[in-house]
Amino acid sequence: MSDLAHEIADAVRRCPDVADLSGGPFGTVATYLPGERVSGVALRDGEVEVSIVVQMGRPLPEIAEEVRTAIAPLVGDRPVNVYIGGIR
Repeated sequence: MSDLAHEIADAVRRCPDVADLSGGPFGTVATYLPGERVSGVALRDGEVEVSIVVQMGRPLPEIAEEVRTAIAPLVGDRPVNVYIGGIR
């Protein structure tokens, strides 16, 4: 699971309109691993949550869909919920 959380985080950061990952308002969007926390990616039973900070410009639904497409090969058939945690 640790490799998957890191792979997802890396794929999300490579999306052109994503400025960074965000832990969400209370830091709850995260995967907790031994000795570390992958903020902005939560691997949950049956779903994946991703929280991002985006660059201003394109419509937010387009950016969210781009993130879903980028990580689809990594998450299989699990639904992906993308939250916009901020705009730069």
